[in-house]
Parts: sequence; structure tokens; C-alpha cells
Amino acid sequence: MQVKCSLCDQIDVIDDNATKAKRLRNRRIYMYLCKSCYDRIEYKTTQRHETGNFRLYREKKKPDDFF
Repeated sequence: MQVKCSLCDQIDVIDDNATKAKRLRNRRIYMYLCKSCYDRIEYKTTQRHETGNFRLYREKKKPDDFF
């Protein structure tokens, strides 16, 4: 199966019976990332985690914060 990286438009070939290929075929919401893009995102994310300022989700405002 030919797949295209959604960030760099590199075309790769993966096995038709691979788990990633089945996910891409059956659930259209999954996107394919090539190995170099995946490693780059992983590296930058770990760097942000190490700073201590990285929060995945925003904290909900408490009712006391409004007044």
C-alpha cells in the first residue's frame, strides 16, 4: 500500500496487512507520518515536556477566578 506523509508529502510503501495500513484503510481520520517526521515531532515534544511548562490541556477556570 502506498501512503503519503501528511507533513512532508513523502510517499512510502507499507505492507497491506500491517496494522497501520488497516487503520488507514478503515478509519479515515488516521493520518500517516513518515519516520523522520514522527521522530522530529517526538523529539520536540519531549523537549517541551522537560521544560516543565508544557500542559497538554488547559486547566478549567474555577468560579472564584471570575470575581
